[in-house]
Amino acid sequence: MKRFAVQMIDNSISSGWWKTIMEHFTNVGDTFEIRCWKEEVSEITRASLYGAAIDDKNEVSIMGIVTKELIEELLADNPADKEIYNKMTRYFTVNIKNDLYDIWSGHYGTEMYIEMASVKDIEFFEQVMDQYSEMFSIAML
Repeated sequence: MKRFAVQMIDNSISSGWWKTIMEHFTNVGDTFEIRCWKEEVSEITRASLYGAAIDDKNEVSIMGIVTKELIEELLADNPADKEIYNKMTRYFTVNIKNDLYDIWSGHYGTEMYIEMASVKDIEFFEQVMDQYSEMFSIAML
């Protein structure tokens, strides 16, 4: 298993890199967790269409199984609210897990940890992120 840590350092970048990674590594049937701040009512309502919401002090966690519709939403998402973050997604945290890899996408997609074992997947990830080497801090852990 290899684990990569990705931190956006260029706040002007588009969400193309995030969508490419999520499209490749997210499959129908994977488990997911979406975390939102309690005040993000519309985001909680939207995410609750795909799973069960659990109140967790300052956040709400929505957990379930990835559907085709959830993948389509994540890939089509283009948040307009970019005052604090250059958001890649409307959700503060999106975690995806299956038998081959784990993805932890935090701070509206501006940070990502991804763990994978397949040489093919590692090469794909490195190829995608090489295009953005000046825009991210990337470490292999």
